[in-house]
Amino acid sequence: MSVEALQSLPLYVKYLLTSLIGMVPIIELRGGIPIGVFTFGLNYVQAFVCAFIGNIIPVYFIVKYIKVIFKFLSRWKPFEKLINVITEKANKKIAESKHLETAVFLGVYLFVAIPLPGTGAWTGSLIAALLDLKPKKCIAPIFLGVLTAGIIVLALTAGAKGGINYLFQSNLTQ
Repeated sequence: MSVEALQSLPLYVKYLLTSLIGMVPIIELRGGIPIGVFTFGLNYVQAFVCAFIGNIIPVYFIVKYIKVIFKFLSRWKPFEKLINVITEKANKKIAESKHLETAVFLGVYLFVAIPLPGTGAWTGSLIAALLDLKPKKCIAPIFLGVLTAGIIVLALTAGAKGGINYLFQSNLTQ
């Protein structure tokens, strides 16, 4: 399908596809915004809102229900050992210091807010679940991290689009 065909899709389909791209692990909002702008022809605000919503939707479910998946995976010894080692060490360190608990929430925020591959809402939610953080407490730093990452990606997308437009205009006028 060509870019022209994608840009001629109904607006609600573009919104839905951008939101779904925002939900995909690893791609998340970091890919949803540029794809929404460049591929679907959405404006910056539309692409940001759709990708943001798509990226936030899985967070609660991951934080709240990933323990069930961990229990299921714990049937196999290698997974059980890995999960137990990670959670026990982390929880022991956090329990030792109240200041560390606050630092953990700041760390989750920063981890989600930095728009690099492998960071983001999915991984931040998994980290929060592994650290046994309460869903009510860790949703806010993840939410703010996604918001921050979205603003950074939005600025980079706008800069890239402006740079590309400038290059094409300056080549056409010469």
